[in-house]
Amino acid sequence: MVLSLEGVMDIRFKDGWIEVICGSMFAGKTEELIRRIKRIEYARKEVIVFKPEIDDRYSSDEVVSHSNLRAKSIPVKKARDILAHLESCNLPYAVAIDEVQFFDGEVVDVCEHLADKGVRVIAAGLDMNFRGEPFGPMPLVLSRAEYVTKLQAICQVCGDPATRTQRIINGKPANYDDPIILVSAQESYEARCRHCHDIPNRPKGPFDER
Repeated sequence: MVLSLEGVMDIRFKDGWIEVICGSMFAGKTEELIRRIKRIEYARKEVIVFKPEIDDRYSSDEVVSHSNLRAKSIPVKKARDILAHLESCNLPYAVAIDEVQFFDGEVVDVCEHLADKGVRVIAAGLDMNFRGEPFGPMPLVLSRAEYVTKLQAICQVCGDPATRTQRIINGKPANYDDPIILVSAQESYEARCRHCHDIPNRPKGPFDER
């Protein structure tokens, strides 16, 4: 699908790329996103921040880290709404998008379009869902990115580096067949390493023992 940004072509930049910050929950993705946003602001360059409407855990109009760092953001329902918000202004130096995994697949086209027009696109989100499988559009955004930063958390069971997100429901690991999207906070999720990540009723792989 071809997306357009008519009326936003007054300023041109030599730059333009996609950088992705990914990892499990509690790995510091939003904290790193906010750090980059603040650096851009310190350099007196314009950055516009977007987040999905569905993520209202801490604030409806701010990107908020688990350590309570905050940055003002524009909540949008669909990925193409990002372009709609930019139509009335010149393109900024950077566009930051948090929780990319919650957007529809068109977010890939939005990121590509903005980068092609000279915008630095900073996208942050979970690369895997609670099942340990690729999450939403993140795999495609990752494959298009020039720069990728994968952060690790600390496994809350054994203390090793954690790359997975464990969903906990009523004190027990969530079942494989539970819904993929369930926006919540610390009481519902834990960071886990590969070996402590537990998904009851996960389908066996071709090399698993039967």
